[in-house]
Amino acid sequence: MKTIDKIPTSKIQRASKLVSTGAKVGINYLKYYGDKISKSEEEAKNRLNENNASDIYDGLKQLKGSALKVAQMLSMEKSIMPQAYVEKFSLAQFSVPPLSPPLVVKTFKTYFGKNPKEIYDTFNATSVNAASIGQVHVATKDGKKLAVKIQYPGVAESIASDLAMVKPIAMSMFNIKGKGSDKYFKEVENKLVEETNYILELQQSKEISKACQHIPNLKFPKYYDALSNERIITMDYMTGEHLSEFVSHNNNQDISNKLGQALWDFYMFQIHQLKKVHADPHPGNFLISKEGELIVLDFGCMKTIPEEFYIPYFELARQENISNKTQFVDKLYELEILREDDSEQEREFFTEMFHEMLSLFTQPFHSETFDFSNDEFFGKIAELGEKYSKNTELRKMNGNRGSKHFIYMNRTFFGLYNLMYDLKAKDIKINNFSTV
Repeated sequence: MKTIDKIPTSKIQRASKLVSTGAKVGINYLKYYGDKISKSEEEAKNRLNENNASDIYDGLKQLKGSALKVAQMLSMEKSIMPQAYVEKFSLAQFSVPPLSPPLVVKTFKTYFGKNPKEIYDTFNATSVNAASIGQVHVATKDGKKLAVKIQYPGVAESIASDLAMVKPIAMSMFNIKGKGSDKYFKEVENKLVEETNYILELQQSKEISKACQHIPNLKFPKYYDALSNERIITMDYMTGEHLSEFVSHNNNQDISNKLGQALWDFYMFQIHQLKKVHADPHPGNFLISKEGELIVLDFGCMKTIPEEFYIPYFELARQENISNKTQFVDKLYELEILREDDSEQEREFFTEMFHEMLSLFTQPFHSETFDFSNDEFFGKIAELGEKYSKNTELRKMNGNRGSKHFIYMNRTFFGLYNLMYDLKAKDIKINNFSTV
């Protein structure tokens, strides 16, 4: 893969890159209008999406950092984003151009004050994995094989300006109005700031791996404080296959079920017992060992769940509250889904919309076991997403809905559901986490 010798770090450099990307998108629209003359609307639209997804991703992967992280987050919105964007943006999870070896050494010396070979017995300056915020290198020390994660230069300093540039796109895509929208963007900004603080990630990694070590078929790397700092983390090198690669060839249902149960228990234990959760459940953060165990990586994005949100959030998932309109509406107000300034039309529309959505999304919690390989269940989720993404009435209404805590909690559950479906896990015990 081609490497990168320089990352745009100044606000002007990064803005210029996005402007040039925007120009390419403009050209794609001109092609689209031309295609409509000789092709069907669907064919022309598909080509537009493919061209735009490719050009936008190519621009973002040069910037890395927050801009690329947002693309990664959007790739998980399979029911909202066109497939071309999902496929292209999902590359941001674990397959982006890495820094060149000379830039790696320079970056390491800047962050650690030493050449990497002065710290480790061996250090391979060619990356083995590159993502949105950092990349991983292999090293050895005292006979141990290590993974060394290095943060890209300028990522932490450019978060606010990057989000300011992508904010108009996100507001348009999710129908967010200007008034009252700042709390959502601030929540994302704060989480991205946390993700660039590797001291915090080190602390969270050790805390969660210790708390969850009792869960069967789950493994974590060991982390090394003395070989880590604010921009570099050193941990054990874990051998395994990325979850997305594993599911592409696995046909052993018992292993699928075992891994699915471990994954489900890992998330439910965190949410219900720790009130804190690994809020970045994409395939690049999980490996499958040769022994069929789930290896969890990257604890940079952790969401703390306040009690005042946790209680109504899970009360709303209970079947008796979904069936009781008065209680259901009360919970919608409590979670800021319904607003006091809503019109009667808005109240009725969003009550019906969320009743339909939650009646479907919460089905796994309404039985003792659930089959996450159920194509019909996930097909209905996709249909519902498509239904509301095309709803013209919804586009006219204020999309500023819900507590800011929904952003990462819903991201967690959408990501978790997608991983469980990818694994084709069956007969998953929903409340098993309380007994492991």
